[in-house]
Amino acid sequence: MTRCALIMGITGQDGSYLAEFLLDKGYQVHGIVRRSSQERMQRLETILSRIRLHEADILDEMSLIRVLRKVQPDEVYNLAAQSFVPTSWSQPLLTGEVTGLGVVRILDAIRELDDRIRFFQASSSEMFGQSLEEPQTETTPLAPRSPYGIAKAYGHFITINYRESYNMFAVSGILFNHESPRRGIYFVSRKITRAAARIKLGIQKKLRLGNLDASRDWGYAADFVKAMWLMLNQESPEDYVVATGEKHSVRELAHVAFSHVGLNWSDHVEVDPQLHRPADVAALCGDANKIRTQLGWEPQVAFEGLIRMMVDADLEILSREGA
Repeated sequence: MTRCALIMGITGQDGSYLAEFLLDKGYQVHGIVRRSSQERMQRLETILSRIRLHEADILDEMSLIRVLRKVQPDEVYNLAAQSFVPTSWSQPLLTGEVTGLGVVRILDAIRELDDRIRFFQASSSEMFGQSLEEPQTETTPLAPRSPYGIAKAYGHFITINYRESYNMFAVSGILFNHESPRRGIYFVSRKITRAAARIKLGIQKKLRLGNLDASRDWGYAADFVKAMWLMLNQESPEDYVVATGEKHSVRELAHVAFSHVGLNWSDHVEVDPQLHRPADVAALCGDANKIRTQLGWEPQVAFEGLIRMMVDADLEILSREGA
């Protein structure tokens, strides 16, 4: 029997990779889009004819109930969020409504309609904040330092609460930074790879960045969606850290990106104090031993290969646009 999955946030980086992964697994794939997001389908262009999209909003529980009743999915993946950390400072209420309370709206809709549906929540390493423990594991205390991290922590704990209170198959993947050529252009990884390509092609001269010393555990988004699927197809619901176990600074990322196109990053990068966050997180690095041991997940793309892949993709996009 063909399994059916519903993806919240299907138009995003993770949603598009997950949709492709599930289609390859033989799933019937459905996605939820907001009216304002319906024109942003670039990431889904190659699979649009193979998926079904439904209009709803994570802020409106009744719209979620209608879609769930119509689709009757076996699995629901919540990848929807206001996920840009700097924006969470300027729009903390929206971030809380979407990234935090949005999770309980989905869980409550599932509980009311069919509590046999398996639910995946995309939690974030930003929940760890200025952690005193490194690397971070599933048992590391949470200490978020941004409205985004705080909202994600709410979504994480409410998922655990519904699992324990209502015996639902609901799990959280604590996802460390994961990037790809489909990453939004305002995220620092893509901001750097795109700038390296633009500067190489003579379109841009300088790149302004904030804290060059901030370090993160950067993985490949297409690897991470496999972890999501594994978590929903295990025997009993458990939460897992999904990470590479290596951390690299923003400075290192810039070095790899610019070196790939034969440039010295320090000749083109300017530090802008206005881009520093009100309360920054110095370093995050995940310990994914649990998911490696229990579910057999392994990241396939290493840091330098990932950044070079992104630069190459940006060069191709810019060359195509120029043509």
